[in-house]
Amino acid sequence: MGYKSIILKAFAVIIAFSFSLPASTWEIDKSHTEVGFSVKHMVVATVTGKFTQFDGEITFDPEYLEDSKIKGTVQVASINTENERRDKHLRSADFFDAENYPNITFESTGITKKEDGYVAVGNLTIRDVTKKVEIPFKVLGPVNDPWGNTRIGVEGSTTINRQDFNVKWNNTMDNGGLVVSDEVELNLRAELIQKK
Repeated sequence: MGYKSIILKAFAVIIAFSFSLPASTWEIDKSHTEVGFSVKHMVVATVTGKFTQFDGEITFDPEYLEDSKIKGTVQVASINTENERRDKHLRSADFFDAENYPNITFESTGITKKEDGYVAVGNLTIRDVTKKVEIPFKVLGPVNDPWGNTRIGVEGSTTINRQDFNVKWNNTMDNGGLVVSDEVELNLRAELIQKK
């Protein structure tokens, strides 16, 4: 067998191996991650909050987006707006009904490249109502930390109408404005560690 033939076969094996490699799986570093939201209150103010208990995993390869996936779950009872009375109301049947619908979930059905970032299309489920949403996001990194781990950052946001998910409570003010806006902005700022 000639030298060129050996080189070509070796090159073919390397290419075949690289195409068969699975996308990297990344786990959320919860101490450096925030799952938050913001909503207008009485038209003039913005109230922000977050969920303090959540889990998630991303399988991501920018070269093979068809193999990439995002899955996440937040525990509704962990909602925190820095006001216990308001948080109790948000957990109640008027809003999220945490007792009967303890989790909010998202699972992507596809990821596409867009300009300087990506868009995750998937199913968001709140109060057992599932709707298709699009979440634009950016990936920062990767970087190597001092403990031998590889990390990336993910930042994304989208706006939903809470009425679509049966989160319906509201009151109308004298001027016709709503006490709580129907539009809610969801925000994710996550740090993830590559599984070894």
